[in-house]
Amino acid sequence: MADPMISQSTQSTLKIAASTTPRHQHHLHLENPTPSPSSSKHVNRLINSNHYISPSRPIYSDRFIPCRSSSNFALFNISLPQPSATAGISPGCGGKEDNPSAYAALLRNALFGPQTPDKKDWGAGAAGQNIFRYKMETRQSLHSLSPFGFDDMSDLGVSNVAIKTPRKVSRSPYKVLDAPALQDDFYLNLVDWSSHNVLAVGLGNCVYLWNACSSKVTKLCDLGNDDGVCSVGWAHRGTHLAIGTSNGKVQIWDASRCKRIRTMEGHRLRVGALAWSSSMLSSGSRDKSILQRDIRAREDFVSKLSGHKSEVCGLKWSYDNRELASGGNDNRLFVWNQHSSQPVLKYCDHTAAVKAIAWSPHLHGLLASGGGTADRCIRFWNTTTNSHLSCIDTGSQVCNLVWSKNVNELVSTHGYSQNQIILWRYPTMSKVLKSVYL
Repeated sequence: MADPMISQSTQSTLKIAASTTPRHQHHLHLENPTPSPSSSKHVNRLINSNHYISPSRPIYSDRFIPCRSSSNFALFNISLPQPSATAGISPGCGGKEDNPSAYAALLRNALFGPQTPDKKDWGAGAAGQNIFRYKMETRQSLHSLSPFGFDDMSDLGVSNVAIKTPRKVSRSPYKVLDAPALQDDFYLNLVDWSSHNVLAVGLGNCVYLWNACSSKVTKLCDLGNDDGVCSVGWAHRGTHLAIGTSNGKVQIWDASRCKRIRTMEGHRLRVGALAWSSSMLSSGSRDKSILQRDIRAREDFVSKLSGHKSEVCGLKWSYDNRELASGGNDNRLFVWNQHSSQPVLKYCDHTAAVKAIAWSPHLHGLLASGGGTADRCIRFWNTTTNSHLSCIDTGSQVCNLVWSKNVNELVSTHGYSQNQIILWRYPTMSKVLKSVYL
């Protein structure tokens, strides 16, 4: 007769084993305290489960050691160990888990294309190749990553060719503003747009602000009958506006409060060109000089640049605030650095006044300049290598140049003989748009 303690321990062992047995195995009848030969045999199977494989279902892996039997190593020319005959797995079985070749072929076609060779199609010399040197050139659209293996989704009614919608630029203005008393003078700069989408326009002896968002018009200042507006220029932050007057003075205004902050002197004649560089303001005058003004300092100007032989009508700082380009009525284009009192680069190829100047925001050191009526050309310079890149004849005087910050395109405005706006694509200088205005 079995020991009650041993019988109780055996019963507890059977309960624990039964709770951990998969559902597809046979259930144990624990009501009988005396184990039968069949139950003893089943207990031995559970105890020696590491050495037993159920013929009803293959075991691929446990919780800690991964099994690679379902991986498609044949795609990368890696040999897989053949399943042992003692495992009880039939190689010809067409089940999902027994034969993953169908899924592997579908996955290979979806990821690498239908032309990807299988292991059986590889040559004898491919066995020694490195897995990291495997490369198959395939050009497929994103639609080809379908689990169904479509190369082009034409069967599903979907085109895999991305159609680029052409950019539509209107040939007519969307807004027309009245500008009475706007001076017809090529050498003045009376219009400037701020970073806050506010347009400043100098009309006679007054400056008006137009908000493009609200279409609100505000009169900023009136200089009086003894003075006039010759140039306007917004600071980078878009809150302060510099105004150059015909008396040779420069006024700084707070546009948000419509209040004048400061008046700076130094020029003897009219100030027709202004350019901001952070807290530094450059002003060009008919007296042939350029004054560098630090609005944080008490002095009206900190340095004076001399080199032009006639009126300075164009000024523009580079985007990195390291170089200043100046154009004059002496047909000269000069480039200055932050600390120079003399120009570091001189360009004398223009045959008319150089007013239109623009630095490229896309390529460092790329400078565009436009000449007046006798020149009619837009020239491109590389200030890094001190070289002349190209030249294009526009057919009329170039009044202004603006480089787009979003795309590599340049806008030029023309007057006198042809009142038009042209949008150029750089570097081919093909015309994207040509619009004629009155």
